Amino acid sequence: MLQLFITGFIDIRILDIVDILLVALLLFEMYRLLRGTVAINIFLGIVAIFVAWKVVDVLEMELLSEILGAFISVGFIALIVIFQPEIRRFLLALGTPNFLKKKKGKFLFWSFNMKADIPLDVDTILLACQRMADTKEGALIVLTKRNDLRQIIESGEIIDGQLSAHLIENIFFKNSPLHDGAMIISHNKITAAGCILPVSNNPDLPPRLGLRHRAAIGITEQSDAIAIVVSEQSGKLSFCKEGERIAVQPAKLKVLLEEEFGDPIIQSELFEESAEE
Repeated sequence: MLQLFITGFIDIRILDIVDILLVALLLFEMYRLLRGTVAINIFLGIVAIFVAWKVVDVLEMELLSEILGAFISVGFIALIVIFQPEIRRFLLALGTPNFLKKKKGKFLFWSFNMKADIPLDVDTILLACQRMADTKEGALIVLTKRNDLRQIIESGEIIDGQLSAHLIENIFFKNSPLHDGAMIISHNKITAAGCILPVSNNPDLPPRLGLRHRAAIGITEQSDAIAIVVSEQSGKLSFCKEGERIAVQPAKLKVLLEEEFGDPIIQSELFEESAEE
């Protein structure tokens, strides 16, 4: 009886189930690659329009279906243009002979992270920032979170060095060839230096802000990264997140960094204690 009901209601084949699973895996992989960037908003918007198009098509709303269908057909071309660097990099990697060796720890589209995340050494970064602030050495440090900022890293010099206060200070020394760019710190390592960041076009920013501060705001507008700026003129510290900038003292900077990169369990315990008080 149940079989007759299922057969009469909808005809599902094994290949249909495989098709759905493959599409789900593809969408998951695209989300994993784009999460933490401004591109994820574009991707989710296109998915929402596509779903709406399918719904109105099933409901036989012909006029709206034609409009959304035309938008989708143009939207896929725009999608290729917008994500051209990511598509090009993926195809280049796919054509590399040792592609599978580089993708150890993955099964199809699923990633298995066998290493525990290394906590950020906040004290080392804070010590370097304090020293550079005292000597008025300008600096721009970007701390990655979910998005690894691959395009930004490729615009600078790969360092891949152990996190060290002396190394940070040497890179931002005025006579260093890398001091004008941004430093990228990822997984508690100095990944790259001398990197070029997108500059914020926010018209509400004060005109007195220089390119270093605008670049710090710009990268946090387009990703989930955190940026720290040491002013070359005043030696003051700035903390940037989600396109917002605040001036901070070293003690406040330590608290903010520990909130962003500390142990989630410890953070929840601190939140519960503060709520009880």
